[in-house]
Amino acid sequence: MSDKKDNSQHESDKAEKKAPLKFDEQIKALEGELESAKQKSDENWDKALRAVAELENTKRRAERDVQNAHKFALERFAKDLLPVIDSLEKALEASQEDSFKVLREGTELTLKMFLDVVAKHGLTQIYPEGEPFNPEQHEAMTMQPGTDAEPNTVVAVIQRGYLLNGRLVRPARVVVAQ
Repeated sequence: MSDKKDNSQHESDKAEKKAPLKFDEQIKALEGELESAKQKSDENWDKALRAVAELENTKRRAERDVQNAHKFALERFAKDLLPVIDSLEKALEASQEDSFKVLREGTELTLKMFLDVVAKHGLTQIYPEGEPFNPEQHEAMTMQPGTDAEPNTVVAVIQRGYLLNGRLVRPARVVVAQ
């Protein structure tokens, strides 16, 4: 009987030793699942942060596009008005005689008023006579040799250029010293 007792006690010791191993394995398995869940959580958090950042960038880009649309909405209008300004300037040039004094004064006042109106909307003239040639704002129509001006200096303006809120609408057409 003592053999049976020893045997049954030995088996119960084995069962006790197996139980803690199973418990340790369960803990390790749960710790692994927890670590996996933490990794997924970190990945999802990173994705959420990136999505928020992308949304903010898109929002800023859209706001900038709307501002540009408001700022440059009159560009077509300004381009359409340029020939009118050119015609008034040509009329002034042609009316240099005394008999046309009244016509000249009226045309000058009309041109001044017209330029004031478009200036309120951000349209400014480029009249670069005597300035260095700037290919970003000037279009050289011809080169003139033998002038007293420095080389690459604008000696005459054939047609004025225009900027709309700092953006070039039309370059000034100029004659440049050679």
